[in-house]
Amino acid sequence: MATRRSSVVRYAVVGLGHIAQVAVLPAFANAKRNSRVVALVSDDSAKLRALSDKYRIDGAYSYEEYDTCLEQVDAVYIALPNSLHAEYTVRAAKAGVHVLCEKPMAVTAGECRRMIDACQVNGVKLMIAYRLHFEEINLKAVDLVRRGRIGAPKFFNSSFAMTVRRNDIRTKKEMGGGTLYDIGVYCINAARYLFRAEPKEVMAVSVNSGTAKLGEIDESTGALLRFEGERVAAFVTSFNATDVASYRIVGTKGQVRVDPAYEYAEGLAYELTVNGKTTRKRIGKRDQFAPELLYFSDCILKDREPEPSGEEGLQDVRIVQALYKSAETGKAVSIPPFQRSKRPTGRQRITRPGVQKPKLVKVQSASED
Repeated sequence: MATRRSSVVRYAVVGLGHIAQVAVLPAFANAKRNSRVVALVSDDSAKLRALSDKYRIDGAYSYEEYDTCLEQVDAVYIALPNSLHAEYTVRAAKAGVHVLCEKPMAVTAGECRRMIDACQVNGVKLMIAYRLHFEEINLKAVDLVRRGRIGAPKFFNSSFAMTVRRNDIRTKKEMGGGTLYDIGVYCINAARYLFRAEPKEVMAVSVNSGTAKLGEIDESTGALLRFEGERVAAFVTSFNATDVASYRIVGTKGQVRVDPAYEYAEGLAYELTVNGKTTRKRIGKRDQFAPELLYFSDCILKDREPEPSGEEGLQDVRIVQALYKSAETGKAVSIPPFQRSKRPTGRQRITRPGVQKPKLVKVQSASED
């Protein structure tokens, strides 16, 4: 990619599945200060044609034409199946193109390291799309814990579940499917940024009731993480239960409960309880994807290192792999020491109004509900 001086970063959205159509593409309208989508990449000609027309995008490329696309853009938003994140990140980095990659970062820690190394060697920015690092309610929970409102934080628990459609990519092992990869990373990441610490060892139990559509992956997984400072986090993820997405962190003086916690299609809310007194805050639906674009584009234009970084994504994938290993062996698995470079702060809080759900082209949500 040729060097250019501009106040706007030109993006290609790679992969036109549900998340790209329902959230990423509409977000550019709220991020137009410094971000513009100029190209789409997909092997589905109907999607390319319809979405190019809808968003007035001139660049439409197949996956075989990805390298040609990279010559026309400054950054890519990778919204592909998990198993393809590493390949398309490395190819972008070698072309000198910055990368904003959906979570999980990849399927293995080795893939994550290849992505980080490729971006470092080629001098491009890499950020993992943890949208909640910019979201008001979750950042408020971080701030309440950091300021000691609940005393010393002691334990975290979370539930995240949905009923996944048959043949959804999340059910395909070869595509990086599984509850921990898809929704477990939210629980892991939330525990890490609320405790401001890293787990030392993990344990997990995975179960499958025999549901045919989930035969390749875990139907549900229960996880236990032991953190520095003798704190614990527990969570359950499931692809065969009613929708739930909440967490609670409990301290010596009180607790913070966030419910819903991980959604992007609705408003979020928290409750703070201290000495028996509860205060609540709820916000309406916000665009959680435009803040990522605005922040990442500023990092590119102002030559700043983004957070959540590749190292952040690597750590979560390392923990996911350790949990699956524990579930397979029935033993606790140690986590190597990890020094986090940056942590989410209120300074990253960026708000944009919610977007209306667009008409979708040949995709449907992962959940049956």
